[in-house]
Amino acid sequence: MVTAPIYSAPRRPLPRPGILIPSLSLCQREIVRFYRQRARVVGVIVSPLIFWVLLGSGFARSFKMGGNAAGGQYLGYFFPGAIAMIILFTAIFSMMSLIQDRNEGFLLSVLSAPVSRSVIVLGKVLGGTILAAVQGIFFLVLAPFVGVHLTFGSTALSILIITLISFSLTALGFAIAWPLDSPQAFHAIVNILLLPLWMLSGSLFPVTGASGWLGFCMKLNPLTYGVDALRNVLFPAAETSFPFSINLAVTAGFCLLTFVASWAIVNRRSQKPAA
Repeated sequence: MVTAPIYSAPRRPLPRPGILIPSLSLCQREIVRFYRQRARVVGVIVSPLIFWVLLGSGFARSFKMGGNAAGGQYLGYFFPGAIAMIILFTAIFSMMSLIQDRNEGFLLSVLSAPVSRSVIVLGKVLGGTILAAVQGIFFLVLAPFVGVHLTFGSTALSILIITLISFSLTALGFAIAWPLDSPQAFHAIVNILLLPLWMLSGSLFPVTGASGWLGFCMKLNPLTYGVDALRNVLFPAAETSFPFSINLAVTAGFCLLTFVASWAIVNRRSQKPAA
């Protein structure tokens, strides 16, 4: 008995998923993991709050702020810097999960999935941005204690600036964490690079009062313009270092630069991040 050969239709390749849905999945994973660690949430909020109150109270009588903002007190001047500190801690240390994902094998499974590497950048950066922005916006509740009367316009601008700072710092943390394979190395870079980045951002003292070389470094620091933009909005009567338009433009440019750097590092095929 002769049987006819069985022909099967050629298999069509499965459609590759886009970028948006996988990125949102990684973003959701970052948020869920963060808020499940309650000690981490408390530490991110409480430590800058204590630092703001203690340092602001200690310098209250020795520091006078120009203009009519917050009665010229240091607590008012330091308030935007405290928000930047919260954003920095949340954004940077949320990217430490990238090293953990590599060590646990999760990053390898994502890299072997039929998705673009850009998904990793977008998903992780979006997740860290949301976390940092929410913490920074939450800190705005304390604004009336330093004489800030938020309006709808000032609140919207503050949220915009906080989001831009959060995005840029998260993308910067991603670019730093991607080549590393140990949390200890990440902590070392944070102490050497990122803490001075915050200290020289005008959070602790204004650019105009700094010495020549220190003021020059502060002007080269892109975070300086984000902190100053936030001070423009919260204390419109205060003397600030730069116009709001320049602050906003530099902050937006810093966002673009850090994200492009993160994308370029991830898509460089010679890298072997999952090894």
